[in-house]
This record gives sequence, C-alpha cells and structure tokens, in this order.
Amino acid sequence: MQNTHSYFNETHNMVRATARRFVEERILPNIDAWEEAGTFPRELYKEAADLGLLGVGHPEAYGGAGETDIFLKIAVSEELMRCTSGGLTASLGSLDIGLPPIWRWGSEDMKQRVVPQVLSGEKISALAITEPGGGSDVANLQTRAVREGDYYRVNGNKTFITSGCRADYYTVAVRTGDKGFGGVSLLLIEKGTPGFSQSPPLKKMGWWASDTAELYFEDCMVPAENLIGPENGGFYCIMTNFQMERLMLCVMANMTSQLAYEEALNYAKERQAFGRSLTGFQVTRHKLVEMATAVEISREYTYRVAAKMQAGDNVIKEVSMAKNFATQTADKLTYDAVQIFGGAGFMRGTVVERLYRDNRILPIGGGTYEIMNEVIAKQIGL
Repeated sequence: MQNTHSYFNETHNMVRATARRFVEERILPNIDAWEEAGTFPRELYKEAADLGLLGVGHPEAYGGAGETDIFLKIAVSEELMRCTSGGLTASLGSLDIGLPPIWRWGSEDMKQRVVPQVLSGEKISALAITEPGGGSDVANLQTRAVREGDYYRVNGNKTFITSGCRADYYTVAVRTGDKGFGGVSLLLIEKGTPGFSQSPPLKKMGWWASDTAELYFEDCMVPAENLIGPENGGFYCIMTNFQMERLMLCVMANMTSQLAYEEALNYAKERQAFGRSLTGFQVTRHKLVEMATAVEISREYTYRVAAKMQAGDNVIKEVSMAKNFATQTADKLTYDAVQIFGGAGFMRGTVVERLYRDNRILPIGGGTYEIMNEVIAKQIGL
C-alpha cells in the first residue's frame, strides 16, 4: 500500500477505514452480480450517506462534511474504487458533479430543497452537459431554453449521462443566449417534469453497473426560479466544477492502476509456468517493477496538484497534465495486467478484465485527452 503520511491526517485515515469497511462488507460480496445485472440497489446511496461518505466534499450547512478538505475526498474516493467497479463508483458519486453548481450558484431556496435530500441518500443528483452532436465542445451545446414568463421552454437532448435513468435532480446545461460560451446557462430540471424523459440504460463497453442514459426535452417547461447562477453565466459555473471533476478522474485512474498492479503482482507470485512462478522470470519482474514505478509517480503528482488546489492555486494546467498522465498510466497498467494473466485475463470474472474495460472511459470523460492537451497548450502560451 502506498505511503500517504505526508498528505493524509488521522481524520482522513479514520474516514478511509470507514469507506474500506463499507466496500469490503457491502459491495465486494455483491459486485460481480451487480455488474452482470447492470445496476446496484438504490439503498446503497442511503447506506453510504448514513456513514457520512456522500457528504464529503459538500458544505456542512446542508448536511455535508465540508467542501474544503480535498484530501478527505481523495481518501474516500480511493477506497470506493477498491470495489473494483468504476461504474458503481461513478454512479454513487454522480452527486459530486451534479450538486456543486447548486450549492455554489443556486438560490437559497433551491439549496435548502435539493442539497440535504441528496446528501442524505434520499435523492440522486446528476449533471447533464454532453450532447449527441458534441462531447467536450461545451461552448457549442444546442439544447435550447427560451424564457416564457415564469418558465423556460426547453428543447433538446443529452447523452452519456451518469445516473441518467434514476436521478431525481438534473443540473442541465442549456443555451439561453447567442452562440458560444456566453449564451450557456444551467437549469435544475426535476424528474417528472412534463416533456422530460429518459432512455433505458445505455449498454456500454465498461462501467456496466453505472446507470447511463440519454435525456430528452420536448417543450419541457421549467420554472424560472430553477435557473442556477446568472442567465448566460452557466459556462463559468461549469468550468469551476471541471477542475475538481478532473482531479477525481485522476484518482480513479490511479486506483485503477493500483488495483491492476496488485492483481498482477499476486497472480504472478502464484502462477506456475515451466516449473517456477511467473516472478521467477526477469521479464515479469521488470514489468511489475515498471508498473509499481508508474503508479507511484502518477499518484504523487496527483497529490501534489491536489495540495496546490487546496492552497488556492490556479491548477488548470497541472490538473489537465495530471489527468492525461494518470489515464495514460492506467491504459498501460491495465494492458500489462491482462498480459500477465494471459488467457485468464481475457475471461469475464477476473478483476483485471473489468479494470481493462472500465479504464477506457477515463481519458474520455471530463474532457478528452486531446482537449486536455489543448488546455495545456493554451496555458503554456501556444
């Protein structure tokens, strides 16, 4: 296990232990069945909330543990990833991208009405930005919201939305103004609003346990008080959310690498070939050494970026670099882990097979690898 003494204190470690017990006792015995079923029980949100895990990273005023301790969030996220299912972790954590715009920019009435219900596990929150015609190109989204008296009339659709089927509250990016980032707003749209519907769960390469859906808005009338932040000011609200989302994707990628390495190490020690264990071959030992080195370096850089973020530094460049480095590392380590397992790594039911599939979304979600490179280029003056 990694040496984390320089970043994590006693409180972090206590909460980490709580999260680890939750995963070991409640999730790991069931995860294979939930993956095959493509879903997990809704009561898991309530159970996680009762342990205080959902509230980490959210304001105390609305039932959270506080939004300023980034390493507390990292500790919980790392332990949840030990369930070996990126999809379950992502769905359970969809409030971490859906709620912050509400508690940062929503009206006090909206905050009081929505945030405590989600943090208690009673309701589920989702973020809806991506559209079929464009993923990372947020400034050109097409879903249109036209103000008509006390309502916005919303038309358009969203895709690849995590918790898309069973969320109760959707933080939705819409176009209220002209083309470009200056015409984007955020609306809170609630399940059951006339004109709003969801697709059945989308079938995906990985993240099987995650509920992912398309959303449809057909003359959907949303109360004007459901506007989150200023009209045509939604792009800025979205961008303030992205840095933390990208940091958490770094954590997911690093834990994917860590789990792949641990699985490969244990298998290589036990698997016999030509009269000795796989670790008896230099080629395997060196591959495992390279895996251990890569995950240590990636994790340490992510922690350093998190420390700078916690100190209030501008880390747009660094978090983009960390996301690309962490996801590249996870690409290689999941590949190498399957290779060490050989044919067994290609079989459903082995952890490395799931990690390999689940990993593929990480360099895409939250801003693609290519978009991150463009962000970095701008930050270094290119």
